[in-house]
Amino acid sequence: MPAPALRAFTSPRTRVAAVAALTLAGTVLAGTPAAFAAPGDNGDVKIHAMGTLFTDQSNNPKVCGFYLDGFNFDTIQSVTWNISPQPARAGGATLNGALQLMGGTGHTLPLTLPDGQYKLVWNITGGSGAAKQKVFKVDCTPASASTGGTPRGGVPAGGGGLAETPGIPQAGAAAGLGLVSIAGVLYVRRLRRRPHGPA
Repeated sequence: MPAPALRAFTSPRTRVAAVAALTLAGTVLAGTPAAFAAPGDNGDVKIHAMGTLFTDQSNNPKVCGFYLDGFNFDTIQSVTWNISPQPARAGGATLNGALQLMGGTGHTLPLTLPDGQYKLVWNITGGSGAAKQKVFKVDCTPASASTGGTPRGGVPAGGGGLAETPGIPQAGAAAGLGLVSIAGVLYVRRLRRRPHGPA
């Protein structure tokens, strides 16, 4: 009589209970690595281009002027860091220092390096884990090098389109123009409305 026993295991109530148990077990096991990490070994150091908010947790792999920003550290007070050329070369520019943390976060003053590729290595003060690292590029060349001088050629002909203003993107200007047009049509319809019904 294996069929009734098999049917008992595949009832809807049993399947729901099994899915719930597996979901609970998966949730518990997903949090296990964080529970077993040594205190103070959590956290990350990000490379931020100048002008990036201190609260932004994204990393900028290509920068000119930059600063280091630490996030999500536990009970530690500081992180030591070292920046060296990648690949390593004698006489290359290096920087090092300590990132002072308050409440698990902290940042350095602005930093600069010559153009090139660099490796950031940081160690958690008092941590038992291995050093962590990131590779990034310093590139301070202008986006487009202008030759300067006087303009060449005639004035371009044409016209039409929307004027480009520094604060209003074209899509926003087009949307605003559309809203004004719709409002005008509705206003004219309202003026034409007769007292005995719609126009």
